Amino acid sequence: MPSNTDMFGDDDYPAYTMGRAAEITGASQDFLRRLDEAKLIAPTRSAGGHRRYSKYQLRLAARAREMVEQGTALEAACRIIILEDQLEEALRQNAEYKRQQEAGA
Repeated sequence: MPSNTDMFGDDDYPAYTMGRAAEITGASQDFLRRLDEAKLIAPTRSAGGHRRYSKYQLRLAARAREMVEQGTALEAACRIIILEDQLEEALRQNAEYKRQQEAGA
């Protein structure tokens, strides 16, 4: 089992309560619930049923808040962020594939 310091260093570890997540992102708790409803982020639930957020999810939430504050509709902001995230992952996979090809050549 990883130590607590390892877990909190993990971008995907659900370390933050909804209140703390709202504080960190500068968003309201209602906004975070709406991001869950819009399927941008799906927070983990604690044994008591409370939402828990990861650093990665907080970055997405902060990006969504910024876009909405600039006038982008919430649904559009969520879709844009999802597409940006998919593109970043595809580029990462492509770079890894190229490294593997070069190493095998």
